[in-house]
Amino acid sequence: MSALPKSRLRAGDLVALGLHGVRVHPMRAALSALGIAIGIAAMIAVIGISTSSQAAVREKLAALGTNLLTISAGKDLLGGDTKLPPDAGTRVLRIDGVESSGWTASIDYHVYRNELTPAGETGGLRVRVAGGDLLKTTGTSLASGRWFNEITEKQDLVVLGSGTAEALGVTEPGVQVWLGGQYFTVLGILNPSLLVPDLNSSALIGPGAAATRFGFDGSPTEVYERSTEERVPEVRKLLPATINPEAPNEISVSRPSDALAAKNTVDQAFTGLLIGVGSIALLVGGIGVANTMVITVLERRREIGLRRSLGATRGHIRNQFLMEAVLLALLGGLAGAGAGFAVTAIVAASNGWKLEVPLEVLAAGVLATVVVGAIAGVLPALRAARTSPAVALGG
Repeated sequence: MSALPKSRLRAGDLVALGLHGVRVHPMRAALSALGIAIGIAAMIAVIGISTSSQAAVREKLAALGTNLLTISAGKDLLGGDTKLPPDAGTRVLRIDGVESSGWTASIDYHVYRNELTPAGETGGLRVRVAGGDLLKTTGTSLASGRWFNEITEKQDLVVLGSGTAEALGVTEPGVQVWLGGQYFTVLGILNPSLLVPDLNSSALIGPGAAATRFGFDGSPTEVYERSTEERVPEVRKLLPATINPEAPNEISVSRPSDALAAKNTVDQAFTGLLIGVGSIALLVGGIGVANTMVITVLERRREIGLRRSLGATRGHIRNQFLMEAVLLALLGGLAGAGAGFAVTAIVAASNGWKLEVPLEVLAAGVLATVVVGAIAGVLPALRAARTSPAVALGG
């Protein structure tokens, strides 16, 4: 007699059996897949929001440029404060490759809405003197009004940073604010400055008015300069000796865009932390799938015994329940990927960012659910495979 053909379970039949098992208890399946979905949704949303945010920062840096340097006075050998020379902004322009420069100087005054505001309620708003080509150099624009010229910089006029205008309740030029014991008329209001955030909380006055009203000596606190991108490293080296040849060590040079890059690094570290939290949620979801599959095996012992009696091998039973666990996790993964993408899209739209969710992240998220489902289904599948036909039919 010829040997009976070996029993085989086709891939299509295996998937159909797995789907049938999921459909038997839809509510249980949905609740089990929910843990997987939450974990994947959290991970994809965190990564998507992070990448979209970083893309927005890159776009802003590309628009504003990374060729802005800030020069400020450092400390002398004894640790005392030093000052920049009054013509520091002009000296900077002597360096080959420097395109523009501007400066600000902090003076010990604050700005208030009117003379009735208590002196202690400063709100962190400072008065600064502004000179040179400050707006062009720092990449800051006017929201309304005008900037200083040779005439207006000598008059009692002030340009408010975006945060200052908001804090004082000033929405348009022409109104007056209390500054240094007298009223100054608002000449203009700035848009937010990304690279020089100090401007946002400043009330800027011209050098002429500062000298006349407050005895300003002309020495800037910070000098800003822009050079061609390829000349930035060389210009950075030349700036200290150009501004203070006698003591270049007393000059500090920084790059504002480096602060944004550092912020991005912190954001990435925070993203890693949140991904870890999402991974824990995914692990909990995998445990939920394993528990569901154990209960499913116990409830379907008669079905297992019948199939074994009809010729199903242990391998068939094992693969059937393993496929069921994988499909259960996969459904949760697909739902979670969709939810994570939707959350990212909503956050990006609300912040005006370009939506950027790497396709490989979505694919990796779904693949992770398959792996979790397979691992979660191994023990229940092996338990189902060890069930003999006689025990199952007699239970």
